[in-house]
Amino acid sequence: MIDNKFTVIDSHCHIYPEKIAKPAVQSTGRFYDMIALGDGTAHSLLKIGEKCGIDRFVVQSVATTPHQVKSINEFIANEVLLYPDKLIGLGTMHPESDDLRRDLEHIKELGLHGVKLHADIQKFAIDDPLCLKIYELCEKKNIPVLMHTGDYRYDYSNPNRLVPVLKQFKNLTVIGAHLGGWSVWDEAVDKLSHFKNFYVDSSSSLYELPIDRASEIIRTYGADRVLFGSDFPVFSPDIELARFMALPLTDNERKMILSENVLKLYNIK
Repeated sequence: MIDNKFTVIDSHCHIYPEKIAKPAVQSTGRFYDMIALGDGTAHSLLKIGEKCGIDRFVVQSVATTPHQVKSINEFIANEVLLYPDKLIGLGTMHPESDDLRRDLEHIKELGLHGVKLHADIQKFAIDDPLCLKIYELCEKKNIPVLMHTGDYRYDYSNPNRLVPVLKQFKNLTVIGAHLGGWSVWDEAVDKLSHFKNFYVDSSSSLYELPIDRASEIIRTYGADRVLFGSDFPVFSPDIELARFMALPLTDNERKMILSENVLKLYNIK
């Protein structure tokens, strides 16, 4: 176990039903040309947390088609019910749904705390007109949106796509995964760091960025706008926590990033 004096919440974890977890994890690994380190189940995730001192996890999954939305959201909510002191759930939405308003109401009824979107996997641009209704609804209901951001191979979720969204929906809380732009970190911090409604998590980033550059990016956004995340099961939470703890940050910065910010953003008591 990592000996630390902080409450730790991993804000970015994907989980799947056991019967489909293995192929889902393998598919994700292929998408990023990586070998995923976890098995994608909540049980395994919690075991890692016990060993390394992570107190809670924000869990999510992504609907690749509109008809998956309801079942995925109910699965996430049921997993949270099994481990209410350990798991915090996010819902998913899909821009081609026939009833986005009802989808969001269902997310709220299930007690989920936000919406997760992954444009690169769901195959839509984040500034597509179909997506604007999701942002409008979430903004009105004060529901945060965690979205995958950045990929040099595609142009679904890169910073140029996110800028007009942040300009139009100034009261929408957007959390950009992977320090705002996986594989395009410099472009992301340059174009997005000045938007005050934009937050980032550290998932799938610390493995690649030099320690000094990662710390610089975090401080450019501001420690009050950064969340710790691992991106389980592609990355392992214990390894990502060790990478984060190696950064030359102050105790106050660590406290905000490891727990305070996620509790505030998702309105968790």
